Amino acid sequence: MRRSVPPQLYFIVSAVFHYLGPALAVLLFTRIEPLGVAWLRIASAGLIFAAWRRPWRAWRILDARTRRLVVAWGAVLAVMNCCFYLAIDRVPLGTVAAAEFAPVIVLAAIAVRSLRNVLALILAVAGVYVLTDIRLSHDWIGLLCTALNALLFAAYVVLGHRVSRAAGLRRIDGLALAMGTATVLALPVGAWVAVPAFRDVRLLAAAVGVGVCSSVIPYVADQLAMARLKRSTFALMLALLPATATVIGAVVLRQIPQVAELAAVAIIVVAVGLHREAN
Repeated sequence: MRRSVPPQLYFIVSAVFHYLGPALAVLLFTRIEPLGVAWLRIASAGLIFAAWRRPWRAWRILDARTRRLVVAWGAVLAVMNCCFYLAIDRVPLGTVAAAEFAPVIVLAAIAVRSLRNVLALILAVAGVYVLTDIRLSHDWIGLLCTALNALLFAAYVVLGHRVSRAAGLRRIDGLALAMGTATVLALPVGAWVAVPAFRDVRLLAAAVGVGVCSSVIPYVADQLAMARLKRSTFALMLALLPATATVIGAVVLRQIPQVAELAAVAIIVVAVGLHREAN
């Protein structure tokens, strides 16, 4: 069944939920500190994966190299999520999205081998630049968190791609192990500021919703897509993320895009359509 579904469809699912989660998370910032929201996102996803996959069974049969890979991915997930929420609390989301895309463009560029793919890469960069309307900020902490999040997002793509193809490890089990690792590693910095959520059932339910939308659905879809797409292709397709953010903003938040933004979305779609994997 999974093989009959085009990997691009899995990516589209991931792209949509990638920004639905943060939209919910921003609403929680008035009640919970950003690091608390980050930990609740990670922990709720970790618990869901634990109940679903029981990843400790997979851990027992892994070799040392694969275990190190999974733990490294978990560490990246923990720090990346914390940096992301600290960044969007201080820096416009468009700036964070643009910075997040910059390192993965390098991943796509590394594997460019044809004029067609070079053109696709140039169009993707141009479209994202127009769409995100990058603005400078004087908040050095925000900029630092933004830069760290961008670098860690590239690491997420690299390590996630390796885990999706690791021998002897089912894709979702690797993700479940990594998310469990992230839950433990982020515990010291996030759990103590997440306490308000445990005093309000509705607030806790909203936090769990953030975890499902931000970490369960998109990360599972990413793993299913990564297993069948080259890393360079997946990296280039990430250019769709700012485009999906614009659509979600219009539908959910009534943030109607300008003509230039609609043109940028069209450019990005053309760029992704132009790209071809090497045979």
